[in-house]
Amino acid sequence: MRAWTVARPGPVEADPLRLVERPVPEPGADELLVRVRACGVCRTDLHVSEGDLPVHRPGVTPGHEVVGVVAGLGAEVADFTVGDRVGVAWLRRTDGVCAYCRRGAENLCPHSEYTGWDADGGYAEYTTVPADFAYRLPGALDDVALAPLLCAGIIGYRALRRASLPPGGRLGLYGFGGSAHLCAQVALAEGATVHVLTRGAEARRLALELGAASARDASEPPPEPLDSAVLFAPVGDLVPVALRALDRGGVLAVAGIHLSDVPALNYERELFYERELRSVTSNTRDDGREFLALAERHHVHATTHTYPLSEAPQALRDLKAGRFDGAAVLVNDLS
Repeated sequence: MRAWTVARPGPVEADPLRLVERPVPEPGADELLVRVRACGVCRTDLHVSEGDLPVHRPGVTPGHEVVGVVAGLGAEVADFTVGDRVGVAWLRRTDGVCAYCRRGAENLCPHSEYTGWDADGGYAEYTTVPADFAYRLPGALDDVALAPLLCAGIIGYRALRRASLPPGGRLGLYGFGGSAHLCAQVALAEGATVHVLTRGAEARRLALELGAASARDASEPPPEPLDSAVLFAPVGDLVPVALRALDRGGVLAVAGIHLSDVPALNYERELFYERELRSVTSNTRDDGREFLALAERHHVHATTHTYPLSEAPQALRDLKAGRFDGAAVLVNDLS
């Protein structure tokens, strides 16, 4: 098969990805072999490619928003059959026995592994996934529409829950890319008032089309105090900006796996009156299942821009440059 690998992490403008030929992977005893049909392009793929995240697997194949079909089964797999459509997401494996796993917080497992970082992902013709971490996908959506839901959607959903938005509350979204535009749809469907604060004019236009009450530049204050906010942009300078926009008792959740340095916070202006700052770390499988069910119920849809899998480096360059709103999806043209 052919697969993209991170030959040497560095700026995507310098082409850190290389297209190589590799043997089709053999699934482990508890794994599925998946023939990739589509793979979403996530900002985490950019962080892996550019070296913002430390190398876990040299020459790794990125991609963790995979929609595909089961092409092979490990000896211990009993719940799937060849031909089933499945989703492969960021969280690949946990130990299942640590204190965090036992209390239902498997996203904090110290031995967790991740698709496209610890193991080869979906920028390839085939990938593997432990059967217990594969998602059964709703039949109403096509492959391209489903792919961004598998990370952008799931992480946005967990970030929304971490932000503790009260019923009918006022939510601010800082940054409005693949994850935020899905999070906004869930919040709106649940009755929230959504204010979007982002630098891109196209992203602000999309926010208003989806039903946001306002869309402004990220440096501007929202038109009213916020009960909750989610920071999707990986920009630490926006943390104090978002905290100042919160009402008393408000919560800011930081959704990204990578964030530039946060400047010093002023206690009186940014944290007093019981404002809270929370991080978001990966997701649990329950988060994924809950979100996919909500997405189907509320007709959550991704605004997508397709690229051939053979043009994965260009998709990452366009993501970094902010050349599209919504989410990019690679469609397998290598097979």
